[in-house]
Amino acid sequence: MRLVAVIASILAALAGGPAAGRAERPCPPRPPTTTHPVVAPRWLSGAIVTEYYPVREAWFSGKRVRVPGLPGTHRVDWLYGPHGVAMNGEGLAADGRFDHFAGPYGTGWVNADGRPTLPCWNGVWTNGSPAWLDFGWRNGRGQVTFPLAAGGWSNGAAARYLAPPPQLRFAAGRTRPLPFWHTVAVDPELIPLGSRVFIPAYCDTPAKGWFRALDTGGAIIALHVDVYRAPPQTLELHALRGQRIYVVPAGASPSRRALPSCRS
Repeated sequence: MRLVAVIASILAALAGGPAAGRAERPCPPRPPTTTHPVVAPRWLSGAIVTEYYPVREAWFSGKRVRVPGLPGTHRVDWLYGPHGVAMNGEGLAADGRFDHFAGPYGTGWVNADGRPTLPCWNGVWTNGSPAWLDFGWRNGRGQVTFPLAAGGWSNGAAARYLAPPPQLRFAAGRTRPLPFWHTVAVDPELIPLGSRVFIPAYCDTPAKGWFRALDTGGAIIALHVDVYRAPPQTLELHALRGQRIYVVPAGASPSRRALPSCRS
């Protein structure tokens, strides 16, 4: 299972992200489970389709620093900032190698004002969008800032520094051997793991529309599938709503003629 924060951060950003300095609010109660697993091949309507992928170090502008578990130096916001490796789980370093966050996973997040914020099941955060893990630099107003590769600071000079947990570490390689463009994360209470999933909106991708349900996520609930893809050239927060998808549950063997295709 991936970090809850992965999709929560994407959905929060797509919604515009709440104001960083607002008062903290608790997560709303999670609704009772009303879905039933798909037991025969069928179309499902009204699905949300999002994407996840290793984040490129080239998208970030922070100063290069050393980090436990990885050789050399890496951009600090790629390591610890929103949409970075600690949040997304894995990243593509500037040297072309894959690296991943290795814990501890209980480290909290703070918003831009340096106040704690937590991800909820529905994709929002209790105190605004996350800006950094709960350590690092703070300016004179207590807000998050970090050193830039070009010199200076992202949000004013640092007035103090909070040390990271001593156990914090990264590691080389990917977190799991899943192939790009072949896998989706699903809610297994609706779409059983191992199912084949056809998404017509992805006919023009290397997947040719077809995926295998091999992953889950804390924010993947009911009619929500998350496509695992190769890193794009620029950071993209992608969501398609109201999609029709076709699910062939694990063990079902419909005839080839009964299956939808990109030609139909």
